[in-house]
Amino acid sequence: MIAYTDKVALVTGAASGIGAALASALAARGAQVICADRDADGANRTAKAIGGKARTLLCDLSDPAAAAQLIDDSYDLCGRLDLVCSNAGIGFSRGLAEETFDDATMSSLFEVNFFAGLKLAQAYSQRLEISGERGRLMVTASEHSLSVPSAVQQGRLSFYGATKHALLVAMEWLRIEQEQGPLDLHVLMPGAVYTPLISASLPDPSQAPAELELIMPEQCAEIALRGLDLNLFYIPTQAHLLDDMQPRLREVQRSLKALEIEKTC
Repeated sequence: MIAYTDKVALVTGAASGIGAALASALAARGAQVICADRDADGANRTAKAIGGKARTLLCDLSDPAAAAQLIDDSYDLCGRLDLVCSNAGIGFSRGLAEETFDDATMSSLFEVNFFAGLKLAQAYSQRLEISGERGRLMVTASEHSLSVPSAVQQGRLSFYGATKHALLVAMEWLRIEQEQGPLDLHVLMPGAVYTPLISASLPDPSQAPAELELIMPEQCAEIALRGLDLNLFYIPTQAHLLDDMQPRLREVQRSLKALEIEKTC
């Protein structure tokens, strides 16, 4: 188990949900945690609950310049960064055929869910290159990065899924780039987690459909840190993620067979 004593961890989206649970779990391992969120009151509540050396930074990642500034502000605040958890995200449910493609809405959705993770990685890796240090970056993607989950196929999550799938693919490419770089990369891929996005429509988590395999934020954070301990790139949180990937694989196999395309070597 990795000890974070004398280490500094930045967690975005730390006001609630997975972010708050990650901040708490890291602090329990000895980390000095920077709780970043656009919800100042929520970030302060998380920091107060953690106690100790927890600090807060106000940051709205829908601003295209905010991610790079957040890395600079974190270094100014604590002098170093050992782990960045790019966790902030926006939920969005709208049918593709009915969406009017409002530019401001789409810009915010992709800026927070997709570009912020890339911009944090870029700014963080540049600071590490200058200092000659190594660091870790964990981005929170989703089960939607891998598939259209069977339990939520009526959720109209095409835009949300697109942001999370794009994030995973970008991290896979960044992983190749960073083979000689200063960043160790990890992609947390949660299924259903009982965050405010879910609790608003499901006041009692015990009433969740079994196929969701709903977990609490603390369980998600525990799995995430276990994945860091094991130096895993992919960190899934529920077993059904693997099952949900199979229909796509089977359909590709059927298509190859129908097209009579075979391996040549």
